[in-house]
Amino acid sequence: MTMQLNKVVINFFLIFSFGLILPCSAETIDAKAIITAAMNQWRGTTSHSTLSMTIHRPDWERTMTMDSWTAGEKKSLVRVLKPKKDSGNGTLLIDNNMWSFSPKVNRVIKIPSSMMNQSWMGSDFSNKDVARSADIIEQYIHSLIKTESSEGHKVYTIQSIPKEDAPIVWGKEVLRIRDDFVMLEHTFYDQDMKVIKRMLTSKIGMMGGRMVAIQQRMAKLETQNEYTEIKMITAKFDINVPDSMFSLSNLRNPRF
Repeated sequence: MTMQLNKVVINFFLIFSFGLILPCSAETIDAKAIITAAMNQWRGTTSHSTLSMTIHRPDWERTMTMDSWTAGEKKSLVRVLKPKKDSGNGTLLIDNNMWSFSPKVNRVIKIPSSMMNQSWMGSDFSNKDVARSADIIEQYIHSLIKTESSEGHKVYTIQSIPKEDAPIVWGKEVLRIRDDFVMLEHTFYDQDMKVIKRMLTSKIGMMGGRMVAIQQRMAKLETQNEYTEIKMITAKFDINVPDSMFSLSNLRNPRF
């Protein structure tokens, strides 16, 4: 009974606090606060999740299973579990630095910033996408361009334009986020403001005690019948994750 009461109190304060950040007037809604809340929704203070990734092409398809850990907005680790030929491949993100490890060559390789938006293991997700990088929060200028209602929720459309000194390849990004912080859509534009790729959420559900996007598909608009789909299998948030999880040593020789 006490636990249930505590949850009610916590939920009340979350709703009340969000109400202070996001007043009803569209002019005063803080677009950056919405994006920050959305990033926190799927990362938590810490998180551990198991996901499947299916890369689909017209003449072939392959599926990988991987583990992902995050801590705050600056640290993440992704490691492939199966199939066996890909097992052990990993990506580590600390601040804006990224490394990859391949057991086949037994080498840790620093990924230059120019390659962080390159494909991750042949998928339609970039290295940065898979690592759940949250650099969009500080490296972009955000503005609310639309508010609408859908299926009982308010949905905010936010335009994010890179700051002049930010090392970003995109001309802009446009995100659609529900009022419970679930990311519905994420569209990437090049420097000519042409749409290059779009991520769509196709399934939402409760996992790890919060509402999250369970199934998402990323696709480039110029290629038909090609996409990459990520499905969340399990997720835990706000758990104890040792800081040594996010180290080059653990990337090469997993201890967790």
